[in-house]
Amino acid sequence: MEYIEAPWRFDYVSRAESAGECIFCAALGGGRGTLTLVEGDHAFAMLNKYPYTSGHTMVAPKQHTADFENLPAETLGEMLSMCQAIVRALRTLYRPHAFNIGFNLGESAGAGVADHLHLHIVPRWRGDTSFMTTLAATRVLPESLETTWERLSEVLRGHGA
Repeated sequence: MEYIEAPWRFDYVSRAESAGECIFCAALGGGRGTLTLVEGDHAFAMLNKYPYTSGHTMVAPKQHTADFENLPAETLGEMLSMCQAIVRALRTLYRPHAFNIGFNLGESAGAGVADHLHLHIVPRWRGDTSFMTTLAATRVLPESLETTWERLSEVLRGHGA
């Protein structure tokens, strides 16, 4: 079996953990500075600092919890409504062919931050499995995170999010 390493992701997550902070809790109320796109009463959405593709967004509850089974219905509902709004905005802005949307519940399932529940929204295009990540530990993104934040925030406002 072959393994693909992503050390930049581990470094980011482990720095936050060693500082005793949660990347999601630290992002609350931060707006552009923390790449937070939308905040609701119970949930918020932020760009992934180390995206797999342009527009890779995470939606998390404001409450620091890893407990999916006991997540209040209003929180889960707001998270899914945000997910819909973000998918609409990403479709408008980037015209992806498909999306990966999902939770990684626990470290064994691949969660980099296992103690704060969150879902990923990853836009996908035909042929986007870039060889650069595999061979050079590099991702090629067509724009900066700041530009993605500006463009996606504008489209989300237009969609009433």
